[in-house]
Amino acid sequence: MSVTVFKKVDYSLANLVEYLKLGEIGLPDIQRPFVWKNAKVRDLFDSMYQGFPVGYLLFWQNGLAEDLRQIGADTKQKSARLLVVDGQQRLTSLYAVMSGVKVVRENYATEQIEIAFNPLLEKFEVADAAIKRDKAYIPNISVMWSDDTNLFDLVESYLQDLGAVREVSPVDRKKIQGSFSRLQGLTSFPFTALELSANISEEDVAEVFVRINSQGARLDQADFILTLMSVFWDEGRTELEKFCRDAREPSKNGASSYNHFIVPKPDQLLRVSVGVGFRRARLKYVYSLLRGKDLETEQFSDERRVEQFELLKAAQAKALNLQYWHDYMQSLRLAGFRGQGMISSANNLLYTYVIYLLGRTEYGVEEYRLRRAIARWFFMSNLTGRFTGSPESAMESDLAKLKGAADADSFVSVLDHACELALTDDYWTITLPGYLVSSAAYAPALFAYHAALVLLDAPALFSKLKVADLLDPSIKAPKSAVERHHLFPKGYLKKLDIRGVKETNQIANFAYVEWGDNVKISDQAPVDYLPEMESRFPAKELERMRYLHALPTGWETMEYPEFLEQRRELIAKVVSDGYQLLARDEVAAAAHAATTVEELVQIGESDAIEFKSTLRHNLHTGKHDPRMEWAILRTLAGFLNNSGGKLVMGIGDDGEPVGLSPDGFANEDKMSLHLTNIVKQRMGPQAVTLMRQRFEDYEGERVMVVECDPAKAPVFVKDGQAEKYFIRTGPSTTELTASQQNDHISQRFPKR
Repeated sequence: MSVTVFKKVDYSLANLVEYLKLGEIGLPDIQRPFVWKNAKVRDLFDSMYQGFPVGYLLFWQNGLAEDLRQIGADTKQKSARLLVVDGQQRLTSLYAVMSGVKVVRENYATEQIEIAFNPLLEKFEVADAAIKRDKAYIPNISVMWSDDTNLFDLVESYLQDLGAVREVSPVDRKKIQGSFSRLQGLTSFPFTALELSANISEEDVAEVFVRINSQGARLDQADFILTLMSVFWDEGRTELEKFCRDAREPSKNGASSYNHFIVPKPDQLLRVSVGVGFRRARLKYVYSLLRGKDLETEQFSDERRVEQFELLKAAQAKALNLQYWHDYMQSLRLAGFRGQGMISSANNLLYTYVIYLLGRTEYGVEEYRLRRAIARWFFMSNLTGRFTGSPESAMESDLAKLKGAADADSFVSVLDHACELALTDDYWTITLPGYLVSSAAYAPALFAYHAALVLLDAPALFSKLKVADLLDPSIKAPKSAVERHHLFPKGYLKKLDIRGVKETNQIANFAYVEWGDNVKISDQAPVDYLPEMESRFPAKELERMRYLHALPTGWETMEYPEFLEQRRELIAKVVSDGYQLLARDEVAAAAHAATTVEELVQIGESDAIEFKSTLRHNLHTGKHDPRMEWAILRTLAGFLNNSGGKLVMGIGDDGEPVGLSPDGFANEDKMSLHLTNIVKQRMGPQAVTLMRQRFEDYEGERVMVVECDPAKAPVFVKDGQAEKYFIRTGPSTTELTASQQNDHISQRFPKR
């Protein structure tokens, strides 16, 4: 591009504002939203008032007949003679204040910029409530240039208001009149503009824009591509920005991109589109491709540019598909993550979304299976920090491996193989405990532990409330439902002369407790507060609680360093167990993650899900039948002897609701008590501690859900004088012979 393609032109501020009003100067959409703070607008007017230079402008003589957006929040203006290439923020500031129009902010909301002025002090301020009440200020200088403003009347009105609250001397009066005149006279402030010729192309204009702006705000390759999108595919950039804007708050009118995990930026979602459309993580090559460049010959062509933009358009349609977007978020929930506070890497979330989209749209992986594979992948990559350090290089490597996948099976196999390579036995027993030697509040290993607690359906420490429920990001209260509690409180450690934050705030010294318990424990020594806290729970519950919260035996009396070392190993074991739940048979793991009856019905019966029409009533004979209760007990025992499961009563084998009325219980409490009693009588009281009951509405009927944890020891069911042993085999329950029992017990409960 020749250096002679521009000319120098001088303007006054009045000329610029008039040309903007008339649409002679327009704003092409290669510009960003208005990003200046109001304080910077104030400083701009102060600089002009003081007579300081405020920089040059760069315009492009328009040879196009397209509609172009006018500066401000108004919509369109036909055929502007000059387009703004550089200086949009200054021009928007000047036009907005002098004309009183609203601007479009980064969050796409509109705002009226109000700059106040003190004529006596000759001082500009951003107008706030206090300044607007202060009679020494003109609360909004926009009034100075209003068409119906008379300067004499304005000065007299100001002096009258000021005189009502303070004495105005003749010297003050003269100073005020001069300040008013000088402020209004800013309309003659001189500006210099460089005007690019109409003969240069849109691509050259975009190049100039990028080069000029890169001298100020640092631009990366995503900015380059967004600039090209504004020139060659403005609708696409508009769609991208709208998607990001809608993700900021819940929609009141239908589906939107809002979620609890990320408020994406346009450049982030652009990376997703590039990953899907071009199978690239590094954007520098994609910028060249979108300019129509042949990477081998280095030649440009319009045809090639059009072809590459078509690829980008197709990929962005996938990335911004709301159904895909929210289905992907379910994968994160399935992995045990509940909200943005548990996400240590936005890169991990976005790059995993790329992989999800490829699996769904190009490899045809069934949604249910894909969700499971992505959950495992996200858990692994978040835990190991796969996309920190050199995220683009890591993603390029993963995309290269996926190119070898030919179908859905091989796609899932590539992901699972990568997980196996990353999460070896040595990782769980050596590497992860080492990573836990940290006091970082946003450590990936810490978030993986919290996700594992969700997966394992753990209650908070010393609580009956589930961690999963307490971490629900949709619940907002003055106090967080759970707080990170120092197991060895800082005040207590201080008495032991352990004071440094790196020591007291070790990950291994934290556990989730309800905020009230955290306050109650305060700075007590563990040996002092633990007995009272543990007195709330029976022995079996305490045993499970100690396991889930990785508490070593006798931890309350340990030396602090020994406690930390042992707890790190136990935390790593819990994280491993949580991940292994994801890595088990896909249907079983999904059943464990499902939280509603609707989800369970959607999954269907499996080795971890069973539907029963009734607890005790035989629908065929119309009478209560002990065989119905026997079928219930067999199923529950099968769950306990396997990996746990969920029994839903009040739903038939076909998934259709039957409801609880056929069983004829006076109320739900009576039904719950009846089930508890027969479990105690036939399976033992320890089995009851591994079960949780709840009632739920489903398609107009009440149903009962019994959730079973995996047992720590074999569970038998009494049948007269005999004791029988059951396991789940797929969607059915099987009784084992004596020899089969021995084999299964030796494998399932090896410590026995």
